[in-house]
Amino acid sequence: MKHKAPKTIAMLLLASTMLFTAACGNTKGEEPSTADPDSNAPITFSFFGADTSPYWNKMQDAVGKKITEATGVTINAEYDIASGGGDDKIALMAASGDYPDMIFPKGNLSKLVDAGAMIDLTELIEEHAPNIKKMYGEEMNRLKYSNEDQAIYTIPTNGSVDQQTFDNTGGFELQHRVVKELGYPEIKTVEDFENALREYYKAHPTTEDGQPTIPLTLSADGWRSMITVTNPAVSATGAPDDGEYYINPETYEAMLHYKRPEEKEYFRWLNKMYNEGLLDKDTFIQKEDQYKAKIASGRVLGLIDQEWAYNDAEVALKNAGKDEMTYGHYPVTLSSEFKRADFQPVGSDGYGIGITENCEDPVRAIKFLDWMASDEAQVLRNWGIEGEHYNVEDGVRVIPADVQERKSNDNANFTKESGIGLYFVFGPHYGDGVKDPSGNYYTTNFPEQIIASYSEGEKEALKGYGISTWKELFPTEEDFEVKEWGAAYNMPVPSDGKYQVIYQKTQDIVQKRIPEAIVSSADKFDQIYDNMLAELDKAGAVEMEQQFTEWIKERVRLWTGKDVK
Repeated sequence: MKHKAPKTIAMLLLASTMLFTAACGNTKGEEPSTADPDSNAPITFSFFGADTSPYWNKMQDAVGKKITEATGVTINAEYDIASGGGDDKIALMAASGDYPDMIFPKGNLSKLVDAGAMIDLTELIEEHAPNIKKMYGEEMNRLKYSNEDQAIYTIPTNGSVDQQTFDNTGGFELQHRVVKELGYPEIKTVEDFENALREYYKAHPTTEDGQPTIPLTLSADGWRSMITVTNPAVSATGAPDDGEYYINPETYEAMLHYKRPEEKEYFRWLNKMYNEGLLDKDTFIQKEDQYKAKIASGRVLGLIDQEWAYNDAEVALKNAGKDEMTYGHYPVTLSSEFKRADFQPVGSDGYGIGITENCEDPVRAIKFLDWMASDEAQVLRNWGIEGEHYNVEDGVRVIPADVQERKSNDNANFTKESGIGLYFVFGPHYGDGVKDPSGNYYTTNFPEQIIASYSEGEKEALKGYGISTWKELFPTEEDFEVKEWGAAYNMPVPSDGKYQVIYQKTQDIVQKRIPEAIVSSADKFDQIYDNMLAELDKAGAVEMEQQFTEWIKERVRLWTGKDVK
């Protein structure tokens, strides 16, 4: 991979110390940043985030105000409101050279690196970021871009350092009323899941207010299809999430995961569900808002999704007094021979935030990101403000009942007002299970707090299964080795050239043929699916897979020092 040479740190530091240089993104009426790297003088950084942030309140929330008070920094943020991963916006930036001071490019980092937009953060971290250095320690190698280009262009922020997950909020979902009526049956295979839906649906074809019951619905609106239609084929057949690929853990060979015979059988199961009327006929034509509206009505018995994606609809059910129509999470696999790998650890890896060549004060920028990694800032970002969002009782941080109630049932307004959860993109952070020097957890996701936050419907369902959290139903981190290549979907690849052309062709084929196979008659399924596989290879999938295999091997060499052939 050949990239334009990034700006050198020497050039950037020189620019930042020139007396006539304006502050990074400095807005009219503010004092410019001084040459003093420890200055807390007011400064505004422009920022673009490739994820949505619907509750962003321009730092006028409680946490945002505290951040500005401590650092002097205000963030002038723009987010991708369409959940498109910033594809269009970042492509325009790369073409025009018009970049914000800082950026969270998600999967589009390569476009910016190829355009020479990103600065190498290595020296800045070494000289000005003790908190970041402490956090990553011996895993700093994992921040490097590639073997060929060992610059650090972003600091991972959507992954958590030393993460220990205490609960599961994904998998296959069933309403609490379904499992309760059926006597809390074992839900481990697609057959178990299907039988529960069929039995309850047969007894309750309509809701109490006369609406048709929907046994199972999925969201296939744009990128959401990956979350509820195609990714579940991977997890239900025992493989970890590596985006569009399956990586052989012994040989590091990559192939499009759709080629795995077991995944074909998973999609055959969806085809069966569709033809029996158990899968919503509108699955592949409904929009995301229609999907959520159905969930919020209470008539959808089952989902295959992630809680973050339908949480708004579930909150609406709780507020309407329909707690029994909210969902539990079950470790469903295609058959008992498979073991779900939801919790297979990937080490330090994740999309991150970087500083662009247009930033005129990179020292203030990196010091800001480093402060956000400090103990003080991590507690602030996770817990909020002492006396307002939490109290300390006998040395232990505690969330008052009224605050917890708002977090659970009025989350949108609470988040806008408090700012809790809105600032994770601005700097790395420790994961669940890590304690700060006071002996308290950095995050609010730990067993006691998770259990306290469950609704009554959840607590009843969990008790029915004899467990305390949903994670207890799933295989844990201890059942797996850490993936040497991290998460393959995070790996930067060239933003142009033959690979991207082939990749897009294969994506177009999958997005068209998978739904076609699912909604076909049973006797047509094999023909459609097998033709899809042939189409993928004709479009260049084998060559693309071979190239991706080489990149995976390079990453393993870079991160582990192994002599991978």
